[in-house]
Amino acid sequence: MAYKISDDCIACGACAAECPVGAISEGDGKYVIDADACLDCGACAGTCPVGAPQAE
Repeated sequence: MAYKISDDCIACGACAAECPVGAISEGDGKYVIDADACLDCGACAGTCPVGAPQAE
């Protein structure tokens, strides 16, 4: 299952910089993950200061 970014996102960009496949992009007020590109590696969750990326 792909990761999803919750509304806790503070739009800092840390997750996007860490994603090995570039599946994370800036959305409207928070970052979003392209579920089709996500590898479910958890790199984004490990770098997020507020724990916004969560496994679905």
